[in-house]
Amino acid sequence: MSLRCGIVGLSYVGKTTLFNCLSSKRAEAGIGTKAQKANIGMFNVPDPRLYELEKYQPTEKVIPVTVDIVDIPGIKKGGGKEGNKFVSDIRRTDAIIHVLRCFDDESVPHVDETIDPVRDKENIDIELQAQDLYMVENKIARMEKKAKSGEKEAKEALEVLEKYKDHFENLQPARTLDIKEEDKIHVKELDLVTEKPVLYVCNVDEDSAVSGNKYVEQVKEAIKDEDAEMMIIAAALESDIAELDNQEDRDAFLEESGLSEPGINRLIRSAYKLLDLKTFFTIGPDEIRAWTIKNGMTAPEAAGVIHSDLQRGFIRAEVIKYEDFITLKSEQACRDKGKAQVEGKKYVVKDGDILHIRFNV
Repeated sequence: MSLRCGIVGLSYVGKTTLFNCLSSKRAEAGIGTKAQKANIGMFNVPDPRLYELEKYQPTEKVIPVTVDIVDIPGIKKGGGKEGNKFVSDIRRTDAIIHVLRCFDDESVPHVDETIDPVRDKENIDIELQAQDLYMVENKIARMEKKAKSGEKEAKEALEVLEKYKDHFENLQPARTLDIKEEDKIHVKELDLVTEKPVLYVCNVDEDSAVSGNKYVEQVKEAIKDEDAEMMIIAAALESDIAELDNQEDRDAFLEESGLSEPGINRLIRSAYKLLDLKTFFTIGPDEIRAWTIKNGMTAPEAAGVIHSDLQRGFIRAEVIKYEDFITLKSEQACRDKGKAQVEGKKYVVKDGDILHIRFNV
Protein backbone atom coordinates (compact mmCIF):
# COMPACT_ATOMS: atom_id res chain seq x y z
CA MET A 1 0.00 0.00 0.00
CA SER A 2 1.29 3.44 -0.90
CA LEU A 3 1.93 5.73 2.06
CA ARG A 4 2.49 9.46 2.02
CA CYS A 5 3.46 11.82 4.85
CA GLY A 6 3.40 15.59 4.49
CA ILE A 7 5.91 17.84 6.27
CA VAL A 8 4.27 21.14 7.25
CA GLY A 9 5.22 24.22 9.21
CA LEU A 10 6.03 27.90 8.86
CA SER A 11 8.99 29.04 6.78
CA TYR A 12 12.50 28.63 8.24
CA VAL A 13 11.58 25.99 10.84
CA GLY A 14 13.74 23.26 9.28
CA LYS A 15 11.17 21.39 7.16
CA THR A 16 13.33 21.12 4.08
CA THR A 17 16.43 20.20 6.08
CA LEU A 18 14.43 17.34 7.58
CA PHE A 19 13.12 16.38 4.14
CA ASN A 20 16.66 16.16 2.79
CA CYS A 21 17.64 13.84 5.63
CA LEU A 22 14.80 11.49 4.74
CA SER A 23 14.89 11.55 0.98
CA SER A 24 17.49 10.78 -1.65
CA LYS A 25 16.08 13.74 -3.56
CA ARG A 26 17.66 17.00 -2.43
CA ALA A 27 15.57 20.14 -2.12
CA GLU A 28 16.79 23.69 -1.79
CA ALA A 29 16.85 24.92 1.79
CA GLY A 30 18.12 27.94 3.63
CA ILE A 31 17.73 31.67 3.78
CA GLY A 32 16.18 33.12 0.67
CA THR A 33 14.47 29.95 -0.47
CA LYS A 34 11.06 30.78 -1.91
CA ALA A 35 9.58 27.43 -2.83
CA GLN A 36 6.26 27.69 -4.62
CA LYS A 37 5.51 24.00 -4.94
CA ALA A 38 5.90 20.86 -2.87
CA ASN A 39 8.98 18.67 -3.12
CA ILE A 40 8.19 14.94 -3.23
CA GLY A 41 10.72 12.30 -2.33
CA MET A 42 10.82 8.65 -1.38
CA PHE A 43 12.62 7.11 1.56
CA ASN A 44 13.28 3.57 2.68
CA VAL A 45 11.88 2.42 5.99
CA PRO A 46 14.86 0.92 7.85
CA ASP A 47 14.11 -2.58 9.12
CA PRO A 48 17.11 -4.65 10.29
CA ARG A 49 14.94 -7.79 10.19
CA LEU A 50 15.27 -7.82 6.39
CA TYR A 51 19.01 -8.37 6.62
CA GLU A 52 18.65 -10.97 9.35
CA LEU A 53 16.36 -12.89 7.00
CA GLU A 54 18.96 -12.63 4.23
CA LYS A 55 21.49 -14.48 6.41
CA TYR A 56 19.42 -17.65 6.13
CA GLN A 57 17.71 -17.12 2.78
CA PRO A 58 20.21 -16.11 0.07
CA THR A 59 18.52 -13.74 -2.35
CA GLU A 60 19.24 -11.50 -5.31
CA LYS A 61 17.78 -8.36 -3.74
CA VAL A 62 16.34 -6.99 -0.51
CA ILE A 63 13.46 -4.54 -0.87
CA PRO A 64 12.39 -2.42 2.11
CA VAL A 65 9.10 -0.59 2.49
CA THR A 66 9.14 2.92 1.03
CA VAL A 67 7.16 5.98 2.06
CA ASP A 68 6.57 9.13 0.03
CA ILE A 69 7.52 12.33 1.85
CA VAL A 70 6.07 15.64 0.70
CA ASP A 71 7.88 18.81 1.73
CA ILE A 72 5.04 21.32 1.64
CA PRO A 73 6.16 24.96 1.30
CA GLY A 74 5.77 27.14 4.38
CA ILE A 75 2.08 27.68 5.03
CA LYS A 76 1.17 31.34 4.94
CA LYS A 77 -0.93 32.95 7.61
CA GLY A 78 -4.19 34.50 6.49
CA GLY A 79 -5.11 31.96 3.81
CA GLY A 80 -8.56 31.71 5.34
CA LYS A 81 -11.56 30.81 3.21
CA GLU A 82 -9.86 31.84 0.00
CA GLY A 83 -7.84 28.68 0.42
CA ASN A 84 -4.15 28.16 0.79
CA LYS A 85 -2.96 26.59 -2.45
CA PHE A 86 -0.73 24.17 -0.55
CA VAL A 87 -3.57 22.59 1.44
CA SER A 88 -4.43 20.36 -1.53
CA ASP A 89 -1.00 18.74 -1.07
CA ILE A 90 -1.81 18.04 2.58
CA ARG A 91 -5.15 16.50 1.64
CA ARG A 92 -3.31 13.88 -0.40
CA THR A 93 -1.26 12.67 2.57
CA ASP A 94 -1.95 9.93 5.12
CA ALA A 95 -0.33 11.75 8.03
CA ILE A 96 1.13 15.15 8.88
CA ILE A 97 4.64 15.73 10.23
CA HIS A 98 4.36 19.19 11.80
CA VAL A 99 7.82 20.72 12.31
CA LEU A 100 8.13 23.34 15.04
CA ARG A 101 11.15 25.58 15.51
CA CYS A 102 12.57 25.00 18.99
CA PHE A 103 16.00 26.57 18.58
CA ASP A 104 17.54 30.04 18.80
CA ASP A 105 19.72 31.21 15.94
CA GLU A 106 20.03 34.88 15.03
CA SER A 107 21.28 33.97 11.55
CA VAL A 108 17.98 32.23 10.74
CA PRO A 109 15.05 34.69 10.68
CA HIS A 110 11.58 33.90 11.99
CA VAL A 111 8.45 35.07 10.20
CA ASP A 112 7.13 36.43 13.53
CA GLU A 113 10.56 37.66 14.68
CA THR A 114 10.52 35.75 18.00
CA ILE A 115 10.79 32.04 18.82
CA ASP A 116 7.52 30.62 20.11
CA PRO A 117 6.70 27.10 18.88
CA VAL A 118 3.28 27.02 20.58
CA ARG A 119 2.24 30.21 18.79
CA ASP A 120 3.57 28.80 15.52
CA LYS A 121 1.60 25.59 16.05
CA GLU A 122 -1.59 27.53 16.77
CA ASN A 123 -1.10 29.68 13.66
CA ILE A 124 -0.85 26.59 11.44
CA ASP A 125 -3.77 24.95 13.25
CA ILE A 126 -5.98 27.98 12.63
CA GLU A 127 -5.15 27.98 8.93
CA LEU A 128 -5.94 24.29 8.54
CA GLN A 129 -9.12 24.53 10.63
CA ALA A 130 -10.23 27.47 8.46
CA GLN A 131 -9.80 25.32 5.36
CA ASP A 132 -11.84 22.49 6.89
CA LEU A 133 -14.52 24.92 8.07
CA TYR A 134 -14.78 26.25 4.53
CA MET A 135 -15.29 22.72 3.18
CA VAL A 136 -17.92 21.90 5.82
CA GLU A 137 -19.83 25.14 5.28
CA ASN A 138 -19.98 24.45 1.55
CA LYS A 139 -21.46 21.01 2.17
CA ILE A 140 -23.92 22.41 4.71
CA ALA A 141 -25.23 24.77 2.02
CA ARG A 142 -25.69 21.82 -0.36
CA MET A 143 -27.36 19.64 2.27
CA GLU A 144 -29.76 22.42 3.31
CA LYS A 145 -31.17 22.52 -0.20
CA LYS A 146 -31.65 18.76 -0.20
CA ALA A 147 -33.14 18.75 3.30
CA LYS A 148 -35.78 21.25 2.21
CA SER A 149 -36.90 18.78 -0.43
CA GLY A 150 -37.41 16.17 2.28
CA GLU A 151 -34.31 14.00 1.91
CA LYS A 152 -33.85 12.14 5.21
CA GLU A 153 -30.15 11.47 4.64
CA ALA A 154 -29.52 15.17 4.07
CA LYS A 155 -31.10 16.01 7.44
CA GLU A 156 -28.88 13.42 9.16
CA ALA A 157 -25.84 14.84 7.39
CA LEU A 158 -26.69 18.36 8.51
CA GLU A 159 -26.72 17.32 12.16
CA VAL A 160 -23.23 15.87 11.83
CA LEU A 161 -21.88 18.77 9.76
CA GLU A 162 -23.10 21.30 12.32
CA LYS A 163 -21.10 19.49 14.99
CA TYR A 164 -17.96 19.80 12.88
CA LYS A 165 -18.72 23.46 12.16
CA ASP A 166 -19.06 24.28 15.87
CA HIS A 167 -15.87 22.37 16.62
CA PHE A 168 -13.85 24.32 14.03
CA GLU A 169 -15.32 27.62 15.17
CA ASN A 170 -14.05 26.76 18.66
CA LEU A 171 -10.56 26.35 17.12
CA GLN A 172 -10.39 22.58 17.51
CA PRO A 173 -9.13 20.03 14.95
CA ALA A 174 -11.48 17.39 13.51
CA ARG A 175 -9.51 14.52 15.07
CA THR A 176 -10.51 15.65 18.60
CA LEU A 177 -14.26 15.75 17.88
CA ASP A 178 -16.16 13.16 19.91
CA ILE A 179 -18.35 11.64 17.24
CA LYS A 180 -19.56 8.16 16.29
CA GLU A 181 -17.46 6.38 13.69
CA GLU A 182 -20.49 5.74 11.47
CA ASP A 183 -21.30 9.46 11.41
CA LYS A 184 -17.94 10.26 9.82
CA ILE A 185 -19.31 8.99 6.51
CA HIS A 186 -20.90 12.40 6.04
CA VAL A 187 -17.51 14.15 5.88
CA LYS A 188 -15.44 11.38 4.29
CA GLU A 189 -15.35 12.90 0.81
CA LEU A 190 -14.22 16.26 2.27
CA ASP A 191 -10.89 14.67 3.29
CA LEU A 192 -10.55 17.05 6.23
CA VAL A 193 -6.91 17.94 6.85
CA THR A 194 -7.32 18.28 10.62
CA GLU A 195 -8.67 14.71 10.76
CA LYS A 196 -5.26 13.37 9.77
CA PRO A 197 -2.95 12.01 12.48
CA VAL A 198 -0.16 14.40 13.47
CA LEU A 199 3.41 13.89 14.58
CA TYR A 200 4.90 17.05 16.07
CA VAL A 201 8.65 17.29 15.48
CA CYS A 202 10.48 19.72 17.75
CA ASN A 203 13.48 20.86 15.74
CA VAL A 204 16.15 21.72 18.31
CA ASP A 205 19.79 22.79 18.37
CA GLU A 206 22.53 20.17 18.60
CA ASP A 207 23.01 20.60 22.37
CA SER A 208 19.30 19.84 22.94
CA ALA A 209 19.14 16.75 20.72
CA VAL A 210 19.02 14.30 23.61
CA SER A 211 17.05 16.02 26.38
CA GLY A 212 15.22 18.85 24.63
CA ASN A 213 14.90 22.40 25.97
CA LYS A 214 12.40 24.92 27.31
CA TYR A 215 10.66 25.18 23.93
CA VAL A 216 10.12 21.41 23.82
CA GLU A 217 8.54 21.54 27.27
CA GLN A 218 6.17 24.27 26.06
CA VAL A 219 5.08 22.14 23.11
CA LYS A 220 4.64 19.07 25.33
CA GLU A 221 2.30 21.03 27.60
CA ALA A 222 0.37 22.50 24.65
CA ILE A 223 -0.43 19.13 23.04
CA LYS A 224 -1.03 17.05 26.19
CA ASP A 225 -4.75 16.74 25.43
CA GLU A 226 -4.32 16.07 21.72
CA ASP A 227 -4.35 12.66 20.09
CA ALA A 228 -0.88 13.21 18.63
CA GLU A 229 2.73 12.10 18.93
CA MET A 230 5.75 14.34 19.63
CA MET A 231 9.46 13.79 19.20
CA ILE A 232 12.72 15.73 19.31
CA ILE A 233 15.08 16.00 16.34
CA ALA A 234 18.06 18.23 15.67
CA ALA A 235 17.57 18.51 11.90
CA ALA A 236 20.90 20.28 11.27
CA LEU A 237 22.72 17.54 13.18
CA GLU A 238 20.80 14.83 11.32
CA SER A 239 21.77 16.52 8.06
CA ASP A 240 25.46 16.36 9.00
CA ILE A 241 25.11 12.66 9.86
CA ALA A 242 23.28 11.92 6.60
CA GLU A 243 26.14 13.52 4.62
CA LEU A 244 28.63 10.94 5.92
CA ASP A 245 29.19 8.00 3.56
CA ASN A 246 30.96 5.71 6.02
CA GLN A 247 28.75 3.90 8.57
CA GLU A 248 31.57 3.86 11.13
CA ASP A 249 31.85 7.64 10.85
CA ARG A 250 28.10 7.94 11.32
CA ASP A 251 28.20 5.72 14.40
CA ALA A 252 31.06 7.75 15.86
CA PHE A 253 29.22 11.01 15.19
CA LEU A 254 26.08 9.64 16.87
CA GLU A 255 28.01 8.45 19.92
CA GLU A 256 29.76 11.81 20.24
CA SER A 257 26.34 13.51 20.12
CA GLY A 258 24.91 11.21 22.80
CA LEU A 259 22.51 9.49 20.40
CA SER A 260 22.05 5.74 20.01
CA GLU A 261 20.61 5.98 16.49
CA PRO A 262 19.66 8.63 13.92
CA GLY A 263 16.57 10.60 14.88
CA ILE A 264 15.25 9.89 11.42
CA ASN A 265 14.85 6.22 12.35
CA ARG A 266 12.85 7.22 15.41
CA LEU A 267 10.72 9.49 13.27
CA ILE A 268 9.88 6.63 10.91
CA ARG A 269 8.90 4.37 13.81
CA SER A 270 6.73 7.15 15.23
CA ALA A 271 5.04 7.60 11.85
CA TYR A 272 4.32 3.85 11.73
CA LYS A 273 2.82 3.98 15.22
CA LEU A 274 0.81 7.05 14.28
CA LEU A 275 -0.68 5.31 11.25
CA ASP A 276 -1.17 2.01 13.11
CA LEU A 277 0.91 0.09 10.56
CA LYS A 278 2.45 -3.37 10.59
CA THR A 279 5.05 -5.07 8.39
CA PHE A 280 5.02 -8.57 6.93
CA PHE A 281 7.62 -10.27 4.73
CA THR A 282 7.84 -12.43 1.63
CA ILE A 283 11.11 -14.31 1.13
CA GLY A 284 12.72 -16.30 -1.66
CA PRO A 285 15.83 -16.61 -3.85
CA ASP A 286 14.67 -13.77 -6.12
CA GLU A 287 13.89 -11.23 -3.40
CA ILE A 288 13.22 -10.66 0.26
CA ARG A 289 10.64 -7.93 0.60
CA ALA A 290 8.85 -5.99 3.33
CA TRP A 291 5.20 -5.01 2.91
CA THR A 292 3.09 -2.55 4.86
CA ILE A 293 -0.45 -3.20 6.07
CA LYS A 294 -2.91 -1.55 8.42
CA ASN A 295 -3.17 -3.20 11.82
CA GLY A 296 -5.99 -5.74 11.78
CA MET A 297 -5.78 -6.69 8.09
CA THR A 298 -6.57 -10.29 7.23
CA ALA A 299 -4.43 -12.64 5.12
CA PRO A 300 -6.46 -12.01 1.93
CA GLU A 301 -6.17 -8.24 2.46
CA ALA A 302 -2.42 -8.57 2.97
CA ALA A 303 -2.25 -10.67 -0.20
CA GLY A 304 -4.03 -7.84 -2.00
CA VAL A 305 -1.23 -5.47 -1.00
CA ILE A 306 1.14 -7.68 -3.02
CA HIS A 307 -1.24 -8.00 -6.00
CA SER A 308 -5.00 -7.76 -6.46
CA ASP A 309 -5.04 -11.23 -8.12
CA LEU A 310 -3.69 -12.80 -4.93
CA GLN A 311 -6.58 -11.40 -2.93
CA ARG A 312 -9.17 -12.28 -5.57
CA GLY A 313 -7.99 -15.90 -5.84
CA PHE A 314 -6.83 -16.36 -2.23
CA ILE A 315 -6.98 -19.96 -1.01
CA ARG A 316 -4.75 -20.00 2.06
CA ALA A 317 -1.54 -18.59 3.51
CA GLU A 318 1.44 -20.42 4.97
CA VAL A 319 2.62 -18.32 7.93
CA ILE A 320 6.01 -18.51 9.63
CA LYS A 321 6.82 -16.20 12.53
CA TYR A 322 9.96 -14.11 12.08
CA GLU A 323 11.38 -15.29 15.43
CA ASP A 324 10.88 -18.94 14.48
CA PHE A 325 12.62 -18.49 11.14
CA ILE A 326 15.62 -16.76 12.73
CA THR A 327 15.85 -19.44 15.42
CA LEU A 328 15.49 -22.45 13.10
CA LYS A 329 17.35 -20.82 10.18
CA SER A 330 15.27 -22.12 7.24
CA GLU A 331 11.74 -22.53 5.95
CA GLN A 332 12.12 -26.29 5.80
CA ALA A 333 13.27 -26.47 9.41
CA CYS A 334 10.22 -24.42 10.40
CA ARG A 335 7.97 -26.87 8.55
CA ASP A 336 9.70 -29.87 10.14
CA LYS A 337 9.20 -28.38 13.60
CA GLY A 338 5.56 -27.51 12.96
CA LYS A 339 6.26 -23.77 12.92
CA ALA A 340 4.73 -23.18 9.47
CA GLN A 341 1.01 -22.75 10.00
CA VAL A 342 -1.61 -22.90 7.26
CA GLU A 343 -4.13 -20.11 7.77
CA GLY A 344 -7.40 -19.23 6.06
CA LYS A 345 -9.30 -16.10 5.13
CA LYS A 346 -10.00 -14.96 8.69
CA TYR A 347 -6.38 -14.97 9.85
CA VAL A 348 -5.22 -11.53 11.03
CA VAL A 349 -1.64 -10.91 9.91
CA LYS A 350 0.83 -10.05 12.70
CA ASP A 351 3.85 -7.81 12.56
CA GLY A 352 6.86 -9.81 11.32
CA ASP A 353 4.87 -12.64 9.75
CA ILE A 354 6.49 -14.35 6.75
CA LEU A 355 3.77 -15.21 4.26
CA HIS A 356 3.50 -17.60 1.34
CA ILE A 357 0.18 -17.02 -0.44
CA ARG A 358 -1.59 -19.86 -2.22
CA PHE A 359 -4.10 -18.63 -4.80
CA ASN A 360 -5.96 -19.57 -7.94
CA VAL A 361 -7.50 -17.22 -10.51
